[in-house]
Amino acid sequence: MNKNVMNQRRNTRDRLVDAAGSAFSELGFRGASTREIAARANVNQGLITYHFKTKDELWRAAADRVFSMLRTRLGERVASLESKDPATFAREAIREYVRFAAAHPELFRMMVAEGQGSGDRIHWLVETHLRPLYEDIFLQFIGTVGPGADESLLPHAYYVLAGAGSLMFAIAPECRLLTGVDPEAPRAVEVHAEFVARLLVP
Repeated sequence: MNKNVMNQRRNTRDRLVDAAGSAFSELGFRGASTREIAARANVNQGLITYHFKTKDELWRAAADRVFSMLRTRLGERVASLESKDPATFAREAIREYVRFAAAHPELFRMMVAEGQGSGDRIHWLVETHLRPLYEDIFLQFIGTVGPGADESLLPHAYYVLAGAGSLMFAIAPECRLLTGVDPEAPRAVEVHAEFVARLLVP
C-alpha cells in the first residue's frame, strides 16, 4: 500500500479518535452521535464505519488513547526524578496528574459519565485502565505517604485526587463565571497542581 495513503488513513483515524474523545466526554456515549463525531473530525461519516466496526469500538479507542497518554506521562515524569524520597515522588506524580487533567479534561468527564452506570463499558474501563492506574501508579507512588498511608483511607485518597485534581478543568466555564479564575491559564494550573499535591502529601 502507498505510504502516503497509509499516513492519510492513520491521520484520519487519529482525528476520529480525538473527536470521539471530546464528543463522548461532553455528550456521553448515547448523546454523541457518529454524525457529530464525524463533523468534529471534519471527515465523511462513512469513514467511521471504515475504521471502527461499532460506536462502542470507537469509544474504547478514545478511552485507550487518553489513558495511555496519562500512564506514559506519569511514568516518564516519575522516572525522571532524581530524588528517591517517597513524598517527593508522590507530590510530583500528583502535580503531573493535575497538569494532564488540565490539558485533557475529557479524561475526568469520561470517568464521570461512565462511572454512573454498571454496564459493559464501565467494567471494561475499570479492568483495562482504572485498576492498573490505581494499583501500578496510585498505590506505588501516592498510597505510601500522607493520609493514603492508612490502608483504610486509600479509596478516599484516590477519589480526592481524581476529583480535586480534575474538576475545575472539567467544568472550566463554571469556574470562570464563579471565581473569575481561568483554570486553563498556565499559572492557575501550576497553583492548583501544587495545592492538590500538598493537600494529599503535606
